[in-house]
Amino acid sequence: MNPTSLVISWRLITLIISFCLINMGFARAQTRQSGNQFLTSELLNLSKDASINPISLWIDQGTQIWQKDCQGCHQDLNPIRQSVVEFPRWKKNQLINLEDQIIQCFAKKQSLGLNTESPDVIAVSTFLSNSAKGLKVQTQAPIDSIEKASWQDALNHGAQIYTLRQGRVNLSCTQCHDLNIGKNLRSDVISPGYITGFPIYRQSWQAMGSMDRRLRACYSGVQAAIPPTGHRDLRALELFLKSRSEGMIWEGPSIRR
Repeated sequence: MNPTSLVISWRLITLIISFCLINMGFARAQTRQSGNQFLTSELLNLSKDASINPISLWIDQGTQIWQKDCQGCHQDLNPIRQSVVEFPRWKKNQLINLEDQIIQCFAKKQSLGLNTESPDVIAVSTFLSNSAKGLKVQTQAPIDSIEKASWQDALNHGAQIYTLRQGRVNLSCTQCHDLNIGKNLRSDVISPGYITGFPIYRQSWQAMGSMDRRLRACYSGVQAAIPPTGHRDLRALELFLKSRSEGMIWEGPSIRR
């Protein structure tokens, strides 16, 4: 088999993987569960009470930043709310998520040197995520045929990563988040691999964190090489997870142990 055939074969395999996994999620549409359904009663009560939920602090901060720095350009919040459930998106030859977009907007106002975990970025992301609560997750492939092909390659790459055993622990995402749902892993209960609410406040972090940070924590958990913030692998994996969550209700920023 020549090298060109090998490339075509591998692309076909990854396409089949992504198709099967995504449609497996659709087939379970009536039984799919968000991570919030695996919270302890203590965390569930905390998440429902805005007066004691620490996420409220980031929502308030994000609201202030939005009104001060963003509302002048984005007077109608509705299109922005919808975009929350559609990220990651293909833009200028790369896949970007919500935090990437916020960083780009801040850069236009000369706020430079920010990353996905910068306080202002996370605050605005939390505010926007909260505003999108109740919408359905709906990823959007580009209209342009060339961009759509690149977007599909990223989706396939995310599916490949999801099923790939990694690290010294030699585990893949699917082994935990498809095959061992509901079981205990150290002090946590394993939840399904769906994205219905980010950023998250983790008690172990004592802070809000992006999907980027959560995925890097998973790499650390299996003792694999951790991709740097914004790496294409992280964005591709986020796209795949968002795609398999298609049609689920967005729950806004979430709390975890």
